[in-house]
Amino acid sequence: MSDTSPDKTHAGMSASQWTRMAIELGPLVVFFVMNAQADRFFGNPEAQNIFYATGAFMVATVVSLSYSYAKFRKVPTMPLVSGIFIMVFGALTLWLQDDEFIKLKPTIVNALFAAALLGAAAMGRPVMKQLFDGAFDLTDKGWMVLTVRWGLFFIFLGLVNEVVWRNFSTDFWVSFKLFGVMPMTLVFGMAQIPVLTKYARGRDIDTQPAE
Repeated sequence: MSDTSPDKTHAGMSASQWTRMAIELGPLVVFFVMNAQADRFFGNPEAQNIFYATGAFMVATVVSLSYSYAKFRKVPTMPLVSGIFIMVFGALTLWLQDDEFIKLKPTIVNALFAAALLGAAAMGRPVMKQLFDGAFDLTDKGWMVLTVRWGLFFIFLGLVNEVVWRNFSTDFWVSFKLFGVMPMTLVFGMAQIPVLTKYARGRDIDTQPAE
């Protein structure tokens, strides 16, 4: 059964958005744990941990998306697209026993998101309005600002992923996904709170300037 009660906003995000973030974080935690501990769990060579982690990541992603649908009666676009790429690149990783595929996945997904957002912005379509699914009531200009900023941020994430996986160990890359990318994304999202405030529809009517 889906939640129908109105969301309260905390730190610029609604309760349902915080819940979705926790759901999306779960597969990354599984990926990290399996990459670190699969050899202890299954007795495989430590060098094979990334492949066990990839398989677990795929299963956890399916569970996460299924739970999201069961709770909210829909799956957000970005996690769905990312999940499809996890399945495809994860399958290639396991089939060919080549971890470069799963390492390339974030670069390709971030490039795809960036192209979609910035391309839509260039055509005057602030698509973040649809992606946030009515969580905020902003002016069209506000949605356009968010669309461009998130598009540029996805370019940044793609570039960072390329630098990390090509120059550091697999263990470091996996850890960075959880302890680097997720905090950076959260901090970036929090940094958009002034945009939500500045471009809130009806702001001039509902608020009074502080003296």
